[in-house]
Amino acid sequence: MYFIGNFIHATNQEELRETERRHGEFSLIFDAENSYIALRKFRDRIVKYRESSDFFQGDCSIYLIQLFEFQGFPINEAMILNYKSIVGNPILPFIRCSFPNDLTDSCRIFDWKNNIPEIDGQREKLFLQFQAGSSHLISEPDASFQLFLEPE
Repeated sequence: MYFIGNFIHATNQEELRETERRHGEFSLIFDAENSYIALRKFRDRIVKYRESSDFFQGDCSIYLIQLFEFQGFPINEAMILNYKSIVGNPILPFIRCSFPNDLTDSCRIFDWKNNIPEIDGQREKLFLQFQAGSSHLISEPDASFQLFLEPE
């Protein structure tokens, strides 16, 4: 079985200034015989990240907010995981780390300029665009996204 755990965390909570404290979310995935083994492996991995990286610094609370269990992954249709929607215009930058490992933390700085995301100071490419009140695409992926769309 495949298990995906979604977590939220609050780190550096001992800091007096709010700007020194951090909070965020992350997911862990593991192939295990049962949820007990998966949860132990999640715990072990979080402890290892705490010991070997800056991810969970200072006074830190981590909460498991969801646990997904799959016998296999979807074949005929993609499934949404971890959709996030925040009220208001995005203003503050945040850090996101995708697939961190023992060699690199893969962290990047996400920011917004004129409601367009930037990653590490580079403006992101538009993937898809819809217009309000319509389900039709205004813009589709350009050639640079074809690698992700072609079946293997």
